[in-house]
Amino acid sequence: MTTGDVRPHRDFPSRHLGEPHDVLVYLPPGYERNPGARYPVLYLHDGQNVFDGDTAFVRGHEWGVDDSAERLIQAGEMEPVIVVAISNAGPRRLYEYTPSRDDRHQDGGGADSHGAMLVEELKPFIDATYRTVPGATGLGGSSLGGLITLYLGMRHPELFDRLAVMSPSLWWDRRMIFGLIEDCRFNGRRPRIWLDMGTAESPAAPHMLVRDARRLKGLLVRKGWRTGLDLHYLEAEGAGHSEDAWATRVPDMLRYLYPALKPE
Repeated sequence: MTTGDVRPHRDFPSRHLGEPHDVLVYLPPGYERNPGARYPVLYLHDGQNVFDGDTAFVRGHEWGVDDSAERLIQAGEMEPVIVVAISNAGPRRLYEYTPSRDDRHQDGGGADSHGAMLVEELKPFIDATYRTVPGATGLGGSSLGGLITLYLGMRHPELFDRLAVMSPSLWWDRRMIFGLIEDCRFNGRRPRIWLDMGTAESPAAPHMLVRDARRLKGLLVRKGWRTGLDLHYLEAEGAGHSEDAWATRVPDMLRYLYPALKPE
């Protein structure tokens, strides 16, 4: 069950992808009462898990972004924002959310096609349908959703100004994402980044994922990000790899990426 004003767009078509995707749009409190107001937009991957426990990967376990955003906006703890939840492609999720083919998985490499859908088709539709600020566009996700968020954010820093990179699958294809970021040049705007990792996400290798996250933090700092200013890094003690774990971090992520507006 969703909270607030959440509007469905079922079977959003794309010429770049093999099948349509369901899209849910959360509108902040006051959207209808303030027809002159425009809002930044946060696009989130794995949209089945974002708002509604009935559609979540594990039934009843959702991120609760609508609940958190509604509460924080009404309390004046974050800027009002439109949240767009893009459902994943089910069996094709692995392909769409990865930037390269991983020989171990015999799959992957569809991130550019997914990005083209987002940039060339979905974003123009959202900007035309809702009162957005087209230049204020955030992107987020967890696990493989965190990987594609990082990938697209690095590829399009002129487009995405905020990134929520939660428990990213940095291990994909022999950690190719590190080489890609090393090669990136950031001469203009760089996105504000929330980066996190739980300390208990991989029982088989409990330190590997945290080590990779620390390596990513260090790389971003070398590329010009500044912790405490445009980079927030969190190691969530005892947190596993689950919707429940990410849900507990959503409020702080929203406060960081969309801090409350200062009175004029």
